[in-house]
Amino acid sequence: MTVQIRPKPDAKTLLLEAAKRVLLEQGYSGLSTRAVAQEAGTQMSQIRYHFGSKEGMVLALFGYMNDSLVDRQAKTFQRADLSVSQKWALACDYLEEDFASGYVRVLHELTAVGWSNPNVGDAVRRAIAQWQELIATLARELEQKISLLGGFRAEETAALVGAAFIGAEALILLGFEEKKLPIRAALRRVGDLIALAESRQEA
Repeated sequence: MTVQIRPKPDAKTLLLEAAKRVLLEQGYSGLSTRAVAQEAGTQMSQIRYHFGSKEGMVLALFGYMNDSLVDRQAKTFQRADLSVSQKWALACDYLEEDFASGYVRVLHELTAVGWSNPNVGDAVRRAIAQWQELIATLARELEQKISLLGGFRAEETAALVGAAFIGAEALILLGFEEKKLPIRAALRRVGDLIALAESRQEA
């Protein structure tokens, strides 16, 4: 039997993972280069070497987490073997994964930081713009197949959908219980409506 040995993460990746753990446990207010160095079991000089500053570390962490998820979503939306409703269902599944990985918490922590920090704000806006373009691509696909958008342009639909997901994330992070505010169920219900429209189009 062949034993596969996973390559050991490099020092930069280990620091980013440590920064993620500190951010998730203590929030942005508790995030410091000292805390991250202690979590990673290394010296603060390593953070200065790889990132330059706390801000550089935060921006690197966000890019590290965001890029792979955008790539995952883009590959899903490009699949020709899936209907739009199936892609929507997967997007709802991915939302759960993104909560579990800590990405949603990091996104919203940095969104708040971005209100007063232009560099962080720019990074968050670029990331959200990437997500919005993916949603717009899906809306354009839907627009070509069925007349469901009711006169909305694909970009307008994407803006509403993106706001719905971001708002849902914020409310879930605040601790609203699903039985009192059925956010997840409501998002999935939209997929049911899309599936219904698809079936009527095929009939």
